[in-house]
Amino acid sequence: MSNNQDKPRFSLPVRVYYEDTDTGGTVYHAHYLKFMERARTEWLRGLGFELDALRLHAGVLFVVRHAEIAYLRPALFNDLLTVTVDPCAHGGASMDLVQEVRREADATLCCRGRVKIACVNEKTLRPSRLPEQLLAEIADVR
Repeated sequence: MSNNQDKPRFSLPVRVYYEDTDTGGTVYHAHYLKFMERARTEWLRGLGFELDALRLHAGVLFVVRHAEIAYLRPALFNDLLTVTVDPCAHGGASMDLVQEVRREADATLCCRGRVKIACVNEKTLRPSRLPEQLLAEIADVR
């Protein structure tokens, strides 16, 4: 959970499609990572950061450096899920995010993860400072 009380946790609704499920009708484990990626992209977009513009104008990319995922309860075909993004820490070239996937109908926590995102130079793929404007948005998170 974030120490930042001023900014609410970001959330994105996601519908489970047939293509997201395995033969048992439950969400295939790797798709939770896709749902979390989508939510992170929309979270950044909501803050005013388009990933393609960051690459073109700042020469940086974001990559997943580490992910810890706990699968708690299955999500099923046609469930409406809420995927959240909550920044919890950052360094000069990385940020840690807590993400949850909940079933909308009953608020069941299906999956929780902690993801470390690294900012890297587009050409060298070496660590690069997070853009100053993004640091300003998450500055009070530690």
